[in-house]
Amino acid sequence: MNSISPPAPEWSARFPGRSSHWQLRTRLLDLPRRPLVMGILNVTPDSFSDGGRFANTQAAVDQGLRLVAAGADILDLGGESTRPYSQGVSSRQELDRVLPVVAALAARVLIPLSIDTSKADVAREAIGAGAEIINDITALEGDPEMIAVARDSGAGICAMHMQGTPQTMQDNPTYDDAVEDVLAFLRERREHLVAKGIDPARIALDPGIGFGKSHQHNLTLLGHCARFHELGCPLLVGPSRKGFIAKLLGDKLADRTAGTVGVSLSLARQGVQILRVHDVAAVRQALLLYEATGGIDGEVSRLPEG
Repeated sequence: MNSISPPAPEWSARFPGRSSHWQLRTRLLDLPRRPLVMGILNVTPDSFSDGGRFANTQAAVDQGLRLVAAGADILDLGGESTRPYSQGVSSRQELDRVLPVVAALAARVLIPLSIDTSKADVAREAIGAGAEIINDITALEGDPEMIAVARDSGAGICAMHMQGTPQTMQDNPTYDDAVEDVLAFLRERREHLVAKGIDPARIALDPGIGFGKSHQHNLTLLGHCARFHELGCPLLVGPSRKGFIAKLLGDKLADRTAGTVGVSLSLARQGVQILRVHDVAAVRQALLLYEATGGIDGEVSRLPEG
């Protein structure tokens, strides 16, 4: 019996509509078959996983540099926790937290910086300090001025699906069909943003893992992310250290790094372009080996001789 596997189908045939580029404010970002790794940098005292660890400017800048050294392709900076039942902060508080960090990192790193905010004034000032991307959990609905800031600045944007708000989203998330409902929302939101003058090449989409979803909703969405390529935008997915991992492991106190790596490999197999994670080194190393052994596209890498 022939044990040699048949060649993998062509990438474009496997994922029709998959984007290979994302236009940012000053550069065009290539999106190869192996996902890019977006490192999470929370400049907050209360984020669900690392709140308080990088709440002052120097600690945050140092952590950003560590993430770059570990192989991050993008840094995503946030100054307001969006964990379930978190309380919001004022624009002034958010700006005081993130602006010095954005400015310091923009002067020292070459990779693009993303500002994780739903406030238009925070996005505007962060872009002025060097950010290239607006990552908005409200899909640019939370602040009526955000669309204009995104359009006028030319920033890359990521529009995320969330049912409810951080204060209510986990009370009783309900869907007729999680995949179809989220797909319909993201399609409508993309069309709305384009109608408002935002270049479609600048739009990325995020199904919003952990934002108004039960554990089963999260697993279902993660298992069907390839469907979202039909929207024609880069996909950005953030499974990192989320509660569904601990639920599946049966241990709330478990280290969730290995679980995050496992989900990341599944997303890589589905052609997802950007993974938003805390554990940059672990995920990047796993992706490199997964790609080298044919896990992504069936092509096994050859090491150089010697």
